[in-house]
Amino acid sequence: MASRAALALVLGVLLAGCITERGSVYTNPPSPEEAMRQRVELARSYIGQGNWEDAKRNLKIAVELNDREPEIYEAFALVYQSTGEFELAEENFRKAISLDREFSRARNNYAAFLFAQERFAEAETQLERVVKDTLYEARPQAFVNLGLCRRALGKPALAEEAFARALAMDRQNRIALLELAQLRFEAGDYAAAAGYYTGYRAAVRRQSARGLWLGIRLAQATGDRDAEGSYALALRNLYPESPEFAAWQRQQAKAGAP
Repeated sequence: MASRAALALVLGVLLAGCITERGSVYTNPPSPEEAMRQRVELARSYIGQGNWEDAKRNLKIAVELNDREPEIYEAFALVYQSTGEFELAEENFRKAISLDREFSRARNNYAAFLFAQERFAEAETQLERVVKDTLYEARPQAFVNLGLCRRALGKPALAEEAFARALAMDRQNRIALLELAQLRFEAGDYAAAAGYYTGYRAAVRRQSARGLWLGIRLAQATGDRDAEGSYALALRNLYPESPEFAAWQRQQAKAGAP
């Protein structure tokens, strides 16, 4: 079954320094361009805090200073996406991209928005553009996102290719490791699935319900009863309300039926 995990939004909203809105009589006022960038940075800090109104207030000031800056519209889009105003979110994502066709972060975030709307083919198109940007710092995550889109579209071979590219760039990427393990398991290649699954277990502090359910089925396929019991116990204790635990219960009921 294709994963419905949300695509990662590659944001930089939590800033290292403390930003305030106070001016100072002892310094020269910033240029309009610098003032605009300060407002965008401040807005992104507010986005990181979930303070949508103050984020929008600063972005409105920023757009008055420069209405051709794509980062302003990307930030507006993130605010509107977070407040459920999806038409405005899409309008602003598209505006940001139209102003800078090479704005990979905005494309990646737009793809995440499209994925959440279950518009998988459109998200795939955006991500195929993003992963071609070899200088994009979040390129490994973009490949992961592309793989998730392709899984949702029923393209396992192409999804595996994207996850493998992500893993080549980031050997500890837990999403890529788990997805590759799942894909190899579904293909009946249990040895390769076990290898990726071992890598996934090493990369996470605590397995997800999906990871444990895969571990159970992989242990069943390879005859490892101890691992099966351990993973089943963990699934029961950690995720008793999860769909994966319900699936395990159905499996056990079916196995015990006369």
